[in-house]
Formats: sequence, structure tokens, C-alpha cells
Amino acid sequence: MVVNSTIDVLMNHRSIRKYSDEVPGEEIIETIVKAGQQAAFAGQLGSLILSRDRTKHPFTAPLYFIICVDINRMKKVMEKRNWELVSSDAAMLLFGVQDACYLAQNLVIAAESLGLGTCYLGFVPFNADNMIKKYDLPSKVLPLVGLTVGYPSENPPVRPRYPLSFACYEGKYPKFSDAQIETAMQIMDDGYLRQNYYQDGKLMIKLENDSDDPYDAANYSWTEHISRKWGQWLKDPEEFGNMMRKYGFEI
Repeated sequence: MVVNSTIDVLMNHRSIRKYSDEVPGEEIIETIVKAGQQAAFAGQLGSLILSRDRTKHPFTAPLYFIICVDINRMKKVMEKRNWELVSSDAAMLLFGVQDACYLAQNLVIAAESLGLGTCYLGFVPFNADNMIKKYDLPSKVLPLVGLTVGYPSENPPVRPRYPLSFACYEGKYPKFSDAQIETAMQIMDDGYLRQNYYQDGKLMIKLENDSDDPYDAANYSWTEHISRKWGQWLKDPEEFGNMMRKYGFEI
């Protein structure tokens, strides 16, 4: 594999949940935000809210960004051009999520290249009432993901990923064999078991309905964990629709 300083940053990404007391300076903050803005975009439909009150942040990180899908700002610009936004909320949300994700990842790469650590927090949009009140969000602004940023005070290992053959398909989407699926699952599970990730973090998700659990600390790993998430949570599509409507998106 070809290696340079940029590739090194990308390949050594870890989620950091413990931070030192040092607070990034203003020049550092400005640099990583500007780097985020330089990401590719459809319409600059992503924006950032920055909080510095670390006593209220996840992991007491010195900086906490909320990366937002921001259609409100686009509407304001269009109004100045005497245009009305007629594209559907579903379409705008799709493009907005793309823009916000590009922005967020650029910010993360820039931060980590400067020695900072980061951690994405995906629960943010599911806390609609609190997010709208806390950050005074207008209609058509969706807080997509939270991001803690600061100087690390831990050095966790790089987490496993699927093998390349299970992630990149040339020409067309493949028909997976049982062996391909099982091999990819084993790579993920063995990697996390070696790191004691779920055991040390006490992250095991309980089975619903008090079912007998065939897994314990010795064999519970990534594929069972992620399966329990998507196999038990967020079953009702109306729950998601209600959340989106609170943010002003009719989908």
C-alpha cells in the first residue's frame, strides 16, 4: 500500500473518548473549521455549531461541534435572489446529509492531522426537543451528528474493518458466498475480541423480551453487536418521521 502523511492520518483514525486539559487555540479551531468548509458540496448545505463548555460535553471534551444539515440558510440566500425553494424536503435532506458528512469528515481529518482526537456521536438527531431548545434551531436545520474534539489522553488501537474484497466491488455488486460473508464476519469479530472492546467498555446490548442470551464476554463481538442494534431498534418508521417533522422536514 502507498503511504504518505495524509494516508497515515486516515489509516490511524481512532475514536477518542478521553481528553487532556489542554484546549485547542483559536488558530487551530479556525484551521479545522475552514478545512471542513473546503469539502466538496452540492450547495453548502452543512453548517456547524461550536460549544466550548466542556463541563456539558460528552467525555468532557474541550470542543463539541454539532454538524447540521442547514436548508434554512439556503432558503435565505434564495430569497435574496427572489427564488422560492420548491425542491422537496426529501431531496433537500438527501443533498444536505451529503454536504454535512463531507464537511464533518474534512474537519476530522484536519483535526487529527494536527494531533487532535475526535469522536462522532450519532444519537444527536434523535434528541430533537432538547437540540432545538438548546441551540435555538430554526425550521429546516437538522443536527446530524455530534463531534467531540480535543487533545487525546488515551491511545486506543485502530479498530478492525471489513477486508477490501468485502467493501469494494469492481464492475458490479457481487453475489456473496457463505464463505465470503463468514470470513468477513470473523475478521471483524476476532479483531474486536482481541482488543476486548465490548468487554472493557461493558457495551453488550441486551436482548429484548428477557430472552436467554447465548453470548457472553468470551464470544460477544462486533457482528452480534451491530445485528442487535438494527435487529431491535427503530422499528417504527413513524418515529423517524415525527423526529424529522420536529426539525421542519416533511418526509
